[in-house]
Amino acid sequence: MAWVTLIWAALVVAVCVPIAAAAASPQLEWRGPVYILAGFAGIIGLGLLLVQPLLAGGYLPGPSAYRARRAHHWIGGALVLAVVVHVVGLWITSPPDMIDALLFESPTPFSPFGVIAMWAIFAVALLAVFRRRLGLRTWRIVHMVLAVVIVVGSVAHGMLIEGTMETVSKAALCALVLGAAIKVMVDLVRRMRTTSRGEGAARR
Repeated sequence: MAWVTLIWAALVVAVCVPIAAAAASPQLEWRGPVYILAGFAGIIGLGLLLVQPLLAGGYLPGPSAYRARRAHHWIGGALVLAVVVHVVGLWITSPPDMIDALLFESPTPFSPFGVIAMWAIFAVALLAVFRRRLGLRTWRIVHMVLAVVIVVGSVAHGMLIEGTMETVSKAALCALVLGAAIKVMVDLVRRMRTTSRGEGAARR
């Protein structure tokens, strides 16, 4: 169907345009390959943050609920990998700056947001391994709280950096990430309330 193609095309444009704009940045001429790789890993990670809530909320047409969940898990792993490449690359190019950032001693305003988002991403990945032991309701609550930290931290981190990303496309991507996350959070809270009310009525 035409609308299905349109939705997927819009998602591809939203993710790929900022990457293409960054690839055309003149600042890359003065950057080494490791730094460039680290930077683009961060940009790709931001793009994945748009796809994740859309999959979790079932807003993308085509895949079944099961396939959407599986894709959500795999993309979560890709997000962790992107963050690792981003951090390791920056560590290789400038260890003192990374140490200051990790210790929250960096003078740059974007560093704390990035570090907090990074630890939140790692926490979600670790807790996902034990989600069955946590229970579905507890997992959803913890995941939702950490997701808020990840989205807010990543968007603030990206917007405060004046680097290779083009301003307008970066702002648009960040706005879409925030919008998608808010939509999923609202819908999830509504579902949890409806489930709780249903369980309460059943007990009566």
